Amino acid sequence: MYKYFSSAYKFGGIAGAFSVLAFISLSFLYPDPTNLNLVFGYVITPVAIFLAIKFFKEYSNNGYLSFAEGMSVGFVAYMLEAMVSLVGIWLVLLLHTTLFEQIKESKLEVLSGSKESIVAQVGENSFNLTLESIRNMVPWDIALNDALWKIIPGLFFTIIISIILRKNPN
Repeated sequence: MYKYFSSAYKFGGIAGAFSVLAFISLSFLYPDPTNLNLVFGYVITPVAIFLAIKFFKEYSNNGYLSFAEGMSVGFVAYMLEAMVSLVGIWLVLLLHTTLFEQIKESKLEVLSGSKESIVAQVGENSFNLTLESIRNMVPWDIALNDALWKIIPGLFFTIIISIILRKNPN
């Protein structure tokens, strides 16, 4: 079993650590690092999945890769990335409550700044529900959102990369 997932553990863990470091670095530059960290995740996730599957294919599986093997390795890579990112960002926000309050305030400002267009599109009730959910937001919500936005694209990228790198023995 280790043969199947050794590269996935390495690249998923490294990508998760980079994601946490990116969140911390971006927090020094912007009051709300969450959106740019999501963009960073869209870049690092496919790179980590590609490298995990490629290293598995070349160094653990003699140059062969079935679609199922690629999906399994990719799944472990993006799930580990998401879990490391979730725990890391959650701990950062728990330890630095001023950063969390700064993010929350920034999200409230963005919401109030676009109130008219939101109300016109989805109605007053939806706007008020969104406003209330942001007011009740906790650090776990931000960390979970970041992790989910690594899992969803991770599945998509894993399918594509597994198809591209697939090579079965004749």
